[in-house]
Amino acid sequence: MERPVRMLLDVTDPLRRAREAGELVAVYQNAIAELSRIRREALEELVAEGMSQAQIAEKLRMTRARVGQLLSAGPKPERAFLGSGTLTIAVGGKLEAKSTKPGPVVAQEDFQAYEAMQELARMLGLDTCYEVIPPPGMINLNRDNLVVVCGPRLSPLIAQVLASDHQLGFEQDDDGWYLVDRVEEQTYRSPMDHGEPSDYAYLGRLPRLDGRGTFLYIAGIHAVGAAGVVHYLDNHLTELYRQVRTRRFSTIIRCGFDEVTRRIESSKRVAPLYKTEGPADAR
Repeated sequence: MERPVRMLLDVTDPLRRAREAGELVAVYQNAIAELSRIRREALEELVAEGMSQAQIAEKLRMTRARVGQLLSAGPKPERAFLGSGTLTIAVGGKLEAKSTKPGPVVAQEDFQAYEAMQELARMLGLDTCYEVIPPPGMINLNRDNLVVVCGPRLSPLIAQVLASDHQLGFEQDDDGWYLVDRVEEQTYRSPMDHGEPSDYAYLGRLPRLDGRGTFLYIAGIHAVGAAGVVHYLDNHLTELYRQVRTRRFSTIIRCGFDEVTRRIESSKRVAPLYKTEGPADAR
């Protein structure tokens, strides 16, 4: 870290020096936040293993009060489930109808999912940026801290990546799209198709195309299902992180919503939490 700072001192242009100094401040602040999160998580693991705060303090050569402070300060460990820097939340778009020059538009429910994810990230101390995936669904998946909200219908590329999940996935027949649990031989068709205000959605962490990490993936059978997943994360993130950390996994979420506002009222996991073996992947 010292070398970039020393190099910056040699920059004669004050405008460039100010800009690059600001960039370094952001990098270091993100690093400090992540290190604080890692430390807090390690301390919580020690407590869970049965060590007292006094014993931890003795081992780490600090006061018991300081250990107690560190256990309640800094980012929550489960923040790592989403990322460690600014999240890019990419939402699938489709061409607007009845327009001579149609551009990509996002379903109201998908935008609600983005807003809910943005709020969840803010509560965990993460910034977000918004991105629309234009038709025909091409997106750069080889990025850190990426969350994709886009069904396979809108993106053949996403459909190909989903094929790497041998337990769960989307399928289509004459009655439309549905989710399938290949292990349990269970199908999940959207209750919305029969007039019930409920939907199913896929939640998982999928591999990047470059093999250098993963991205978080969310998609409902219908658009409202994605917002249901974020509702589930908002209420179950701690327990979910304890089970999967930052490893690959997939599951299915069912949500219920208000018929008029389409706001999510309930959510629950209905499929097993399938985990892919292997080391934790960086986003």
